[in-house]
Amino acid sequence: MNAVTAATIRPPVERAVARRRRRDRTFRLLAQSALWLALAVLAALLMSVVSGGWERLSWDFITSYPSRRAAAAGIYPALAGSMFLVVLTGALALPLGVGAALYLEEYGRGTRLERLIEINIANLAAVPSIIYGLLGLGLFVRALAMERSLLAGACTLALLVLPIVILATREALRAVPKSLREASYALGATKWQTVWHQVLPVAFPGILTGLILALSRAIGETAPLITIGALTYVPFVPDSIWSPFTALPIQIFNWVSRPQTAFLQNAAAGILVLLAVLLTMNSAAIWLRDRFQKQGVS
Repeated sequence: MNAVTAATIRPPVERAVARRRRRDRTFRLLAQSALWLALAVLAALLMSVVSGGWERLSWDFITSYPSRRAAAAGIYPALAGSMFLVVLTGALALPLGVGAALYLEEYGRGTRLERLIEINIANLAAVPSIIYGLLGLGLFVRALAMERSLLAGACTLALLVLPIVILATREALRAVPKSLREASYALGATKWQTVWHQVLPVAFPGILTGLILALSRAIGETAPLITIGALTYVPFVPDSIWSPFTALPIQIFNWVSRPQTAFLQNAAAGILVLLAVLLTMNSAAIWLRDRFQKQGVS
């Protein structure tokens, strides 16, 4: 009787297993196809940019000022403006983001305020960047009278990347072993001493990586800067936080809008410089993370 029952049950089970394996292979094939399609499109775009801007890329192009003649135009003020903008954005976003994450993870767990802040952070992370530009225009440029300054642009981008910094910092804090906190408390340390001397040093590689990746997003943003009124033609380098400025995305957008082919080549060369800056920042994030992790292990 048992043999008959096993013989009648086995074929449906084998067919169900075979059907699931076919579905698994089909899903894997679809996922791989989507991956290779995305990589192919990315490779085509990169080849188009390289072929269009490689000949124009030179040291003179990087160190020259903008010009109405495409052959003499350069990106030095835009590159300097982007660097200043990133430094100011990081200086504003890092203490605010880390402080908010510390409160949510170490002090505000389980409270109504913590849940309200979490909901708002999740919502802000999905807000389009143009909305942050409108907020920066109304708050920083007009209400606080910062005008079209470098500080107004940095404050706007700091708001843009702040949810990313908070989320990355919270994940880094959660990765710290709970036993480390308990050992610190057992030795008589206060909560703040535990956070400052034990938790933050261990979480610092993850916090730094999240900050650099957030700044990598900020350096490529165009819509918020256009909205707050960043200039498209700046023949000088900003000398203070109150100076007018331009950035690489703004300069590239200006050249792309020109009908002349030579300006399109300048735009392609500017894209290559921007990609080089992004790759450098991401490489620095990886290197710093590995270095601090090794120091923590040793």
